[in-house]
Parts: sequence; C-alpha cells; structure tokens
Amino acid sequence: MEIMPKLISQYLASGEYVRKLSPNTLKAYRIDLLQFSEFVGGEWPSSNELNEYIKYLNQKFNPRSVKRKLASVRAFYRNLEENNIIIENPFNRLHIHIRSPQQLPRIIPNQILRDLLAYVYSTYSTKHRNTLRDIMILELLFGTGLRVSELCALNNDTFLLSDDSIQLLVNGKGQKERILQLSTPEVVRIAHIYCQEFSEEIHNQKAIFFNQRIHPLSPQSVRRIINKYLKKMGITYHVTPHMFRHTFATSLLEAGMDIRYIQSLLGHSSISTTQIYTHVATQRQNMLLAEKHPRRKMSFSL
Repeated sequence: MEIMPKLISQYLASGEYVRKLSPNTLKAYRIDLLQFSEFVGGEWPSSNELNEYIKYLNQKFNPRSVKRKLASVRAFYRNLEENNIIIENPFNRLHIHIRSPQQLPRIIPNQILRDLLAYVYSTYSTKHRNTLRDIMILELLFGTGLRVSELCALNNDTFLLSDDSIQLLVNGKGQKERILQLSTPEVVRIAHIYCQEFSEEIHNQKAIFFNQRIHPLSPQSVRRIINKYLKKMGITYHVTPHMFRHTFATSLLEAGMDIRYIQSLLGHSSISTTQIYTHVATQRQNMLLAEKHPRRKMSFSL
C-alpha cells in the first residue's frame, strides 16, 4: 500500500487548518509533493532515489523552481521527523547546492506606466463601471506595492476609506500583517467614487474588486485586465501585476527612502529580499548617467 499520498494529505490538512497557510502556498506544496510521491512510487525513497529525484528536477526545471520544489519536500520530511513518523530525515545527510544566476526584478519603464494610466483614464465614462474598477486597481498596485493576491483579498474590513486617505490592512505572506496608507488626493477621490458606485456589491460580497459576474476578482483576472489595455494600446512590452510592486520599491529607493522602511511596506521578512532592489536602482542610475551626463554633448576625441 502506498503510504506517501496519505501522509501528504494529512500534512496539507495540517497546513490549512492548523498553520493557516495561504491557498497559494498550499497549492504549491500539493503540486510539489504529489510530483515527488509519483516519482518515488508512493513509497519511502532511498538516498540514491532522492539523488535521482534531484537530478531529475535539475534536468527538467529552472534553478528557482528546483529550489522551491526541494524546499517543499524538505518541509514535509521535517514535519514527519518532528511528529516521530520517521526516525531520521534523509535530507539531513544530503548536501544540495544549486547555483542560480541572480535575476533582477523587472520594472515598468516610466513612459509605458504613464501611457498606460493615461489611456485607462481616457477611456472612463459613467457608462463603463469596470473602467473605474481598473483605474482603482492600477492606482493601488502602483501606489502601495501590493502583491496581486493581497489586492484581490481586500474586503470591507481591510479597505478603510476616510476623507483624506486609504488605509489597507494587509495579511501578507506567512500571515504577516502590515498597514499601508495612500494619501494622494486624486486617488482618494477616485476611491470614494468607486466605493459609492459599487457600494451594493461591496456590502453583499464582502470584497472590494469584482468581475463581470460580481464574483471576487482573481489574480489571473487582474493580469488579463492589464494585458487588455496594453493590447489596445499596441504595446508589446510584457507587464505583470508584480512588476508594479518592483516599480514601486525601486522608485522609493531611488527617491532616497530608507531600505528598512521599504522592507516594511513590502512585507519582506528579510532585508536581503529587499536589497535586490538596490541592484536595480544602481543599474538605472548608471543608465541615466550614461544618457544624461553633459559629457555626451561634448565632441572632444582623440
């Protein structure tokens, strides 16, 4: 009898009801662990089989995916060891080192961001309620650095609107709570118009953003909304919701904001995660220096 699938089901149930893991985290764990179970035939693998699995992952997936999948299996085995289901965790005897090139966060070029916002604003009329929704989504992504999952999870208990500000109570990765505030007058005004226009839906659905069927908006729907406008504009540059977060962080860093405050705004548990934006900021500064330095206008040469 295969025992691995049963233990995986128990582990995932514990993650959902005891550790309160997010749906996205549980989904990733489920995919990774069932893939592992299928590879080893649902039985306890030997050290050689674990090495074969690692070799298989390295051949089929990129380094980032390999790291995530192995982290899922490690966490599963660690849980089994803590609950005395296994005597020894075989991963403790494995030395795994995966080298992956550092990938800098992709940001949205200023001109594309400006053009996108201008286009969406230009298409708004009182006959097109969803355009008002789309404006609100883009302004929140750009103005707060929210993860798209955090945006979609907003409800009338966590989206607090006053006369002069929007306060968001965000439950982020790892159940880390943070408070974000947006005080740009134009955006606050739009938020008031939006909440008045969608007051019935917000009250009934206990959510802030909806699709055409008045169901809470999904992260995939937000991606489609962004792509829809870029396609209409004839822009081929690939933009994702998460790139608004990268752009938000990089812009604040370039403006001189302390990196620890940016860490707090983004909800990063480790400062090292936030520090990757320093590389992006430096890269942009070098590019701007090369383009804007007055020496470019001088024609001296040998």
